[in-house]
Amino acid sequence: MAEFKVSRVDQGHTKIRNVPIAVTPEGFWCCPSPVMFQKVLKAQNLPNKPRSSSPPPKTSVLQKKQNSLNERKPAPTSSRSRVVSDDQKHLSSDTASHSPSMVTERAPKANNDNLRQKVSIEFGEPGTSDLKVVLSGKQGFSVKMSVHKNVLIENSSFFANKLSLHEPPTSCLQLSDCEDVEVYVETVGLMYCSEMKQRLIKQSVPRVLRVLKISELIGFQKCIESCLEYLEAVPWVGEEEEEKVVSSVLRVRRDTVGVNPVLKRVTSETPHPPNDTLAHIMELVLKSNEERGRREMKSLVLRLLRENSSPVSNGSSADIFNKTIYKSCQSCLDSLFILFESAAEPGFIDKPLDNKGPVMKQIALEADNLLWLLDILADRHAADEFAVMWASQKELASLHSKLPTVSRHLVSCITSRFFVGIGRGEILPSKDTRQLLLQTWLQPLINDYYWLQHSCRSFDRKVVEEGIGRTILTLPLEDQQSILLAWLGSFLKAGDNCPNLQRAFEVWWKRTFARPHSEQQASLQQSNGSTTPSYQVSCDQ
Repeated sequence: MAEFKVSRVDQGHTKIRNVPIAVTPEGFWCCPSPVMFQKVLKAQNLPNKPRSSSPPPKTSVLQKKQNSLNERKPAPTSSRSRVVSDDQKHLSSDTASHSPSMVTERAPKANNDNLRQKVSIEFGEPGTSDLKVVLSGKQGFSVKMSVHKNVLIENSSFFANKLSLHEPPTSCLQLSDCEDVEVYVETVGLMYCSEMKQRLIKQSVPRVLRVLKISELIGFQKCIESCLEYLEAVPWVGEEEEEKVVSSVLRVRRDTVGVNPVLKRVTSETPHPPNDTLAHIMELVLKSNEERGRREMKSLVLRLLRENSSPVSNGSSADIFNKTIYKSCQSCLDSLFILFESAAEPGFIDKPLDNKGPVMKQIALEADNLLWLLDILADRHAADEFAVMWASQKELASLHSKLPTVSRHLVSCITSRFFVGIGRGEILPSKDTRQLLLQTWLQPLINDYYWLQHSCRSFDRKVVEEGIGRTILTLPLEDQQSILLAWLGSFLKAGDNCPNLQRAFEVWWKRTFARPHSEQQASLQQSNGSTTPSYQVSCDQ
């Protein structure tokens, strides 16, 4: 292989570093690694750092004697301070074939303000280049590339246009303010590769995105297609990397070969996911009998719907999705009622565990399904109709007391969730629905309160009690009185085994006996009645 030559350095010191090499049928090209460019920048910034003005260290008598002896010896001449001669400008063929070199040029130390680091690189067969391209980076260094006009014109529309504007033909192009000089050099080097895929396959996704950006900038179509082919096949790790890939690919012209295959990973031909797909997912989760898988998937689907409701948040799609949920609610309610009837039959408790066990397990499963559907609807502020459905289950509530508490107490979790949703403003049923809900399900909830506290891990007593109290206080004052007086009798008997509604009781007490609002309303009516005639008389006059 022919020798690899480096440019001549007129001033300053020269450092020769080894850089990676890529062998191709057209010859060879070398591209500085990211670490090499970082070393260049670090070496450039070192002279600009001010030296610390710390006091000189104290020296002993023995050290002073050694220093005086050293001063008498003649100082050897440093080979590093000499300028490279002409013989040092050429490397041997063996050295070039294994580790071609990159030369960094530095301006004299006397002029630190105008200091600029330079790197010289030659592509193709040594000594055959007919064009110099100088890239000036924004970070204070430049790269001089020795390239071939025919290679650049054949592969890059940018360079083809640049070279066509120069008459007579130029032998040097200056490109200033390059954002990514390192990848710019690598992209130009890819023009000398016959198998770009093999070169890109060793790179990371962020690195290929940088190559893609430079390829778009210089109009390197073959490289753009190779980058897109790589991005279509390689996995994207994490949401951040996926967003970067999609945003980068979207900047490429849509008619470019390879754009659509990449985007098909994240886009569909239909504008919105079909509702039957969501319905199918809901059905699979609701019918699952595997406890761990059902619990984890319910949590995952609920979280995904909370984080991003766009698939079901627009117009008719949202209505269709809500109808699908309500169909599932009705199906679960019907199944729960049938199970309650079976469990309420005389002698059911005395049956062997093998006979009654599946029924009890299915009751817990349907109650858990209804609670999950209620969470979805409450998050979407669409649970008002479900509140009507639940408040109307008088037959189910009448059967509730006939079942053992261990079998029925999970059903009271549904009632608790309704009270919490109303107290938080997530569910806004009508006054009649709120009254019916309290009339139908408050007493069954009180009967199961002990079991809810000790057998249900997700049960939060303070949150539930606050929700019940706020729901009661939304009713007319007379209804508040009847419900809270009935609660008072239960609380005085059961104590901690009954919901503590003292805060709601206190608010009702003040509304009833202090009557600040009634007094203000009466005084306002009296003031209006006395001022209106005088206002009319004054107007008549």
